Amino acid sequence: MRHTLEETRSAFIEKIGLKAQADGLPRIAGRVLGLLIWDGTAVSFASLADQLMVSRGSISSATRILLERRLIKRIAKAGERQDFFQLSDAPYVSMMEATKISLDNAKDEIDATLNDIPDAQTEIKARVAAYADFYGKMSKAVDGILTDMRS
Repeated sequence: MRHTLEETRSAFIEKIGLKAQADGLPRIAGRVLGLLIWDGTAVSFASLADQLMVSRGSISSATRILLERRLIKRIAKAGERQDFFQLSDAPYVSMMEATKISLDNAKDEIDATLNDIPDAQTEIKARVAAYADFYGKMSKAVDGILTDMRS
């Protein structure tokens, strides 16, 4: 059974909300992102709240997170008092940059632990080093993806 475009839109917005939640973000932040990806236009603050059927406070918190992560941008429209939001110019690059920072931070934390393990503990040191190496390789792979995305 085929779904209507509106049903598909609603399902997409909800999927992005669930994905964001799985990634540690508020579900509403993902739903805002999903709506802006789908619609592809600037949407007013009030319209976001109305369309997603959530409070303005929830929209405020969600947009603040998405703005900080450079996934969306705030724009002004002539003659309008309220804020409008739209997808930033390179949201997926921003997502990958955040991923790289997270991977680098994890590797740094593991390396700090590795430095505290006595050299005589070769088996422990080897396992922890392999874990640090995993994050190093992931970071290097993300660097390649970022280079590709930026070109």
